[in-house]
Amino acid sequence: MNVLVPLPFVLPLLGAALTMISRRREAVLRVLAPLAVAASLAAAAGLMAAVARDGVIAVQAGGWSAPFGITLVADRLSALLLVVSIGVLLAIMLHAVAEGAGGLGGHEPGVFYPAYLTLTAGVVLIFLAGDLFNLFVAFEVTLASSYVLMTLTPTAERVQAGMTYTVVSLMSSILFLTAIGLTYAATGSVGLAGLAPRVGELPEGTRTALGLLFLVVFGIKGAIAPMHLWLPDSYPAALTRVTAVFAALLTKTAVYALIRVETHLFPRERPSWVMLVLAAATMLVGTLGALTHDNVHRVFSFVLVGHIGYMLFGLGLFSVAGLTGAVLYLVHHIVVQGALFLVSDLMQARTGETSLQRLGGLARMSSFISVLFFVPAMSAGGMPPFSGFIAKLALFQAGLGEGRPAAYAVTGVAVLASLLTLIAMSRIWVLGFWRPRPKEAGEPPAASSYTRASTRLMGLVTAALVVAGLALAVLAGPLASWSRDAAADLLDPSAYRAAVLKEGTR
Repeated sequence: MNVLVPLPFVLPLLGAALTMISRRREAVLRVLAPLAVAASLAAAAGLMAAVARDGVIAVQAGGWSAPFGITLVADRLSALLLVVSIGVLLAIMLHAVAEGAGGLGGHEPGVFYPAYLTLTAGVVLIFLAGDLFNLFVAFEVTLASSYVLMTLTPTAERVQAGMTYTVVSLMSSILFLTAIGLTYAATGSVGLAGLAPRVGELPEGTRTALGLLFLVVFGIKGAIAPMHLWLPDSYPAALTRVTAVFAALLTKTAVYALIRVETHLFPRERPSWVMLVLAAATMLVGTLGALTHDNVHRVFSFVLVGHIGYMLFGLGLFSVAGLTGAVLYLVHHIVVQGALFLVSDLMQARTGETSLQRLGGLARMSSFISVLFFVPAMSAGGMPPFSGFIAKLALFQAGLGEGRPAAYAVTGVAVLASLLTLIAMSRIWVLGFWRPRPKEAGEPPAASSYTRASTRLMGLVTAALVVAGLALAVLAGPLASWSRDAAADLLDPSAYRAAVLKEGTR
């Protein structure tokens, strides 16, 4: 079963190389690229089944035993996020294939598909990395490919947004490398499995400084307030299919890394008031920002920022219940955020608009698009019986069960942020779907650049992702059980350490 661990990473990387070779043959790209992601998804599903049966699985690259070699580790958390993330990446890839078939053409496909597959490999490596340095490498792989994706079909706005994104990301990368160097200097190791005892022996001031530095690093990458300002100015400028990938996954990989680092390097027995304060601020700043903008993509981007606070809330509680809620929210948000941006692409294709001042009449134009928007929008707003309600309920119960005033206060903020999200989504519904199209907006485009077949495929893929969000609610019981076990493993990583540190002697 150990061969399954690197496969989800190797397959998209191999696909990226093959698509580079075939970059002038667009018909080949449209088949080869989705096949590479689908193969990676199949390998991830097999890995998840193996983890369910055998527990934590670790592989030492080149046969070098930890902590001297490159370690890839799959446990319950990483296996679950691999399957969900690669599934969403496959859906967005198929949406892009349909969109490319609609005549966007040019030299873009020969760049898009290799960059997309490299990004996929980077995301997979983040989830599998067993040491801090290879976690850094994985983030750099995603940074390089995401900059390429962000600046496709360049415009002045897009290039400027890409520069903002890259400069901020590089700054966080420099801080990340600094944090890794300081950790190695203080402990003599960068392996996640063996760091906790060594970090625990450090002076309290050193531990606090390292913990705050890692929090800043992943706070920037994950758009935690007040380190979020780059995101709403960057994501909406990219092509919608690219923004869908970024919104669904890139911030969530940072949250995953923060969860992994905090639980493995800085375990604690009580909530972190710093994280709880940042969580509350992120929820409020993001959801209030969503109410002040008219561009649909900017509204979604601010909602994305606000909901990072929910995951940070669960981590900040440092309890099995809190981390269970954080894992559930990660899974829910990856699927729902990707679905919202794909729906917005359908809205834009139908009306030619993303501004709420010029949108209108979509309910009459297409009941299909209306349903596709309504379901993930209500899930993001936390309405029952959708997955957003289930994830938020888990977090609310964890916060109230903590029995501390700070946890009660942040739970109240979380309820308020959920209400504000619902208002933001209702605003899009009323202005974009329910009211008649404003006269100043003119008539919608008479003809689309997409063929009927490509339009149908885009709709079907988006519908599949929306249905996947509904499936999360239907499978809430098994998903919550898996998440609870993953949370327990995070707070007691003895099985993780045993699998990694003994792997080389087996």
